[in-house]
Amino acid sequence: MKILIADRISPIGVDLFKAQPGFDVVEAYGSSPEQILELAKDADAIAVRSDTRITAEVIAAAPKLKVVGRAGVGVDNIDIEAATDHGVIVMNTPTGNTIATAELTFTHMLAGTRPIVQACAGMKAGRWDRKKYTGSELNQKTLGVLGMGRIGAEVAKRAMAFQMDVLAYDPYLTESRAKSLGVKQATLDEVIENADYITVHMPMTKDTKHMLNADAFKRMKDGVRVFNCARGGIIEEAALIEALNSGKVAAAGLDVYEDEPPAEDSPLRGIENLVLTPHLGASTVEAQENVGIDVAKQMIEALTGGMVVNALNMPSVDPKVLEKLGPYMTLGEKVGTFSQQLAPEGVEKITIRYFGKITELDTLPLTNAIQRGFLRDISDNVNNVNAPKKIERLGIACDQVKSSDHADFNELIEVEVACKGGKTRTIGGTLVGKNQTPRIVEIDSHSVEVSTDATLLVLKNKDVPGIVGFIGVTLGEDQVNIANMSLSRDKGEGFAVSVFELDSAPSETAAKKITEHPAIEKYRVIKL
Repeated sequence: MKILIADRISPIGVDLFKAQPGFDVVEAYGSSPEQILELAKDADAIAVRSDTRITAEVIAAAPKLKVVGRAGVGVDNIDIEAATDHGVIVMNTPTGNTIATAELTFTHMLAGTRPIVQACAGMKAGRWDRKKYTGSELNQKTLGVLGMGRIGAEVAKRAMAFQMDVLAYDPYLTESRAKSLGVKQATLDEVIENADYITVHMPMTKDTKHMLNADAFKRMKDGVRVFNCARGGIIEEAALIEALNSGKVAAAGLDVYEDEPPAEDSPLRGIENLVLTPHLGASTVEAQENVGIDVAKQMIEALTGGMVVNALNMPSVDPKVLEKLGPYMTLGEKVGTFSQQLAPEGVEKITIRYFGKITELDTLPLTNAIQRGFLRDISDNVNNVNAPKKIERLGIACDQVKSSDHADFNELIEVEVACKGGKTRTIGGTLVGKNQTPRIVEIDSHSVEVSTDATLLVLKNKDVPGIVGFIGVTLGEDQVNIANMSLSRDKGEGFAVSVFELDSAPSETAAKKITEHPAIEKYRVIKL
């Protein structure tokens, strides 16, 4: 495997790659976009920091690419959507620089409280501005933390050590988590209107872009202090400049910017009570070492069949759980393929139901396997990474349900497809015997038992004498051998569902003869 290390990471991380048998490690630090495009063409994995951009063009040019690893948190330089389309795992290292960024945030808070930076500049210029640089105290102030992930939680912990009260806004923060952290849950408006200090620790999304804008600054306390060591653009810079110049904001600190680096003539550079640092969040010896080692370990695991962790476009699965799920995933993929071939006229919704002991497992990877099977014959280059996105782009809704209802089997996977026109088709599968052999055991509520390693001829016919014999003769004349068959009769409707396991598919001539039989209502050849 070719491992392209596009940006400089910890030498220990590089050595971890080099120690793997069969890994060809290419260190390409400082390469131009054109060079990266050329080097990526036969790469199986690419490791980056923040300098190299992995664009849609790079991903499209790398047919062997399996993993892109970012040594750090932000993945703004990686086209995740393009990676997902091509089935490429994108992973980051969210924990390696947690402490470094939290400590930098607190450094900014302290510098915004006691004007150390400005006083230092005055001293070096030969001044003694003791009266000019009177500061404030953190003690008994209210800190508003926007985003209570790992970094936000570490900042809150340090703030409480300084006897600050912490208001926390995070849409995903639970009451129990807030209580365990010792913070008070608050709405965004409550933080904006009540905090003496506000620090940002959220990702940059369409919902968080310019979250702190001109309107937000107007509603803040006079003399508020604002800090951002997360992502540029969450604070609207023009509004912050106005608020600093007017005195609404007493002090601020930025480590990230809407455009990096800011222009040389940016008005941000000329504001005395604004401390600026050049995106130093992860710039400690320890953090640099940690993220480089972490990304190497994670990528090696993913490339060698181990656990996928910190992936941004697929679920992470523990190897032990994956081992248990393996037979079910094989079954699920077959059931997904069967359901698509049974309803080729178009599907609007897929409902996946799990029964029995399987509900105790993490079924998300299994759902992905079913989606992959559904797409097998109708989409190219499908894997567990891109299957959910491809299903979504086809306009097909997909739900999974863990059911406590009684089933006829210890474990059952049931896939129901809602077709255009209102019809539904249902396929059920289970594992049989000590070897956990996959079997199809249900077709449209009819009980059957057939192999998942065969070409299947599925018929719905009037329950009249002679059908099985007719099929046998017709297939025999067509030189198609029948390996097995399963028959389910519905006496109430007067119909039967028959499934024949075949060694090969019938010819068009045989298919025409079968479909023209007056007692046969439906005919479908399923290739699993």
